[in-house]
Amino acid sequence: FSLFLQVTCNCFTISNGEMQDVGVGLYPSMSLLNHSCDPNCVIVFEGYQLLLRSVQEIQIGEELTISYIESLMPTIERQKQLMRQYCFECDCLLCQNQEKDAEKLAGEEHAWKEVKDAVNEVRYPKSKEEWEQVLARFQNLLSSNTDHLPDTNIYQLKMLDCAMDACINLESWEEALSYGIRTLGPYSLYYPGFHPLRAVQLMRVGKLQYSQDMFPQALETLKQAYNIMKVTHGTDHSLMQALMEIKEQCEAIMRIQ
Repeated sequence: FSLFLQVTCNCFTISNGEMQDVGVGLYPSMSLLNHSCDPNCVIVFEGYQLLLRSVQEIQIGEELTISYIESLMPTIERQKQLMRQYCFECDCLLCQNQEKDAEKLAGEEHAWKEVKDAVNEVRYPKSKEEWEQVLARFQNLLSSNTDHLPDTNIYQLKMLDCAMDACINLESWEEALSYGIRTLGPYSLYYPGFHPLRAVQLMRVGKLQYSQDMFPQALETLKQAYNIMKVTHGTDHSLMQALMEIKEQCEAIMRIQ
């Protein structure tokens, strides 16, 4: 039991190129890093290799920090998870100021609670029929909550992400792009500066624009992803290589046109 608790407190969630969870691993030296909800470093993976990347200017002697949890959550939810899993209370500036909490829970409470429940009930679908069921439910909620929830509400944002995933799996590219475009403003608000999740989202939207021959728009979106990802992932990362390849293809097509 003691070993289990040590693993629970010190393991890292391994993610793939699109920042989706694929497993957990122990990296003892990285377990020495302390938490901040506004960290100066991020962790990305290249396969099972953990990479620590700085995303802010760090002074000599300044402590390196990472976020142990998903920073999109409101302050009270972040505090609950940190206490439950790591047994401490965060006192970083974001928590002290409860910054952006109002935007995160904007809109009518009954509406976002319904959306929250719907998103939490989704388990990764394995068939076309399951994806269709998920998309139909989210389409209905998005339609009924048009005047009740802004896209900055974090549960609305998560639903847009899920709807985008459903459309991609169902090869409904135009609809996937419409949902993806709506996420970019909130992503910019909640993941300012250099953040790998924002870079990946920009890349996904850029690829959808590219697939629909929207080459000027795609190039602009891919450039934004590139400027973030060169910091969060580095130029040698496989995802960065894939981004540069599609960006170069887009540039080549525009030169011909």
